[in-house]
Amino acid sequence: MKIKPALPDVAKGAWDRVLDLVYPRDCLNCGNLVAGEKFDYICQECEGKLYRVEPPWCSTCGFPFYGMVESSRNCPHCVELDPVFEEGRTLFLYRAVGKELIHQLKYNRAHYLLGDFKRLILEAGDLPEFLNGAILVPIPLHSRKMRERGFNQSVLLAHCIAEVIGNIPVETLLQRVLDTASQTPLGREKRIKNMERAFALQPGATIAANKKYVVVDDVFTTGATLNSCCKALREAGADRLSVLTLAHG
Repeated sequence: MKIKPALPDVAKGAWDRVLDLVYPRDCLNCGNLVAGEKFDYICQECEGKLYRVEPPWCSTCGFPFYGMVESSRNCPHCVELDPVFEEGRTLFLYRAVGKELIHQLKYNRAHYLLGDFKRLILEAGDLPEFLNGAILVPIPLHSRKMRERGFNQSVLLAHCIAEVIGNIPVETLLQRVLDTASQTPLGREKRIKNMERAFALQPGATIAANKKYVVVDDVFTTGATLNSCCKALREAGADRLSVLTLAHG
């Protein structure tokens, strides 16, 4: 894949068009050239394979209803999870191009995609209202995983959201105290059990009961990791808890 050199504070305009000529970029999904389009690494055709979540959606986890009767607690994901958070929002489904975006960021260190993630966040017009007065809490990695990966994608995404929406603090309130097995091969019940007591409040961190805390992650699969984080925050005194993910599985 051809990656456009990163330049500080350069608006997408004449200079970007020059860069597109010198460094033509490939669509991360199909490999076709991307030049002069809305996204840096998604061509116009593949944008149609980015399944954005539109209303009506479950107000608790953000999953679209697709013809089901709208309810805050009847979403199949929420019934099985029994979430301690009150509301949730997600931007697109973890399928096709959306899945490829997350995979490249998470496993191939594709930080060059953050500009496209910011555009997706900007286009989710309800987010400013959803995040009004909120504090973003990224899901922490265990120290071993952090050493292996070298970055925490939840922290990167939380700062992208804060930058796009504006005036939203990002606070590292949680720590991962259990080095659990990978969630990837596990089913729903084992994922939930795997995450029990995996997180705790950071030493010295304080919780304001009247504040809204929004836990941020890349993907909502079963919601077990998000729910475990929210339980730790609830036990520390948080009354208002929400979750926000880029994608929903």
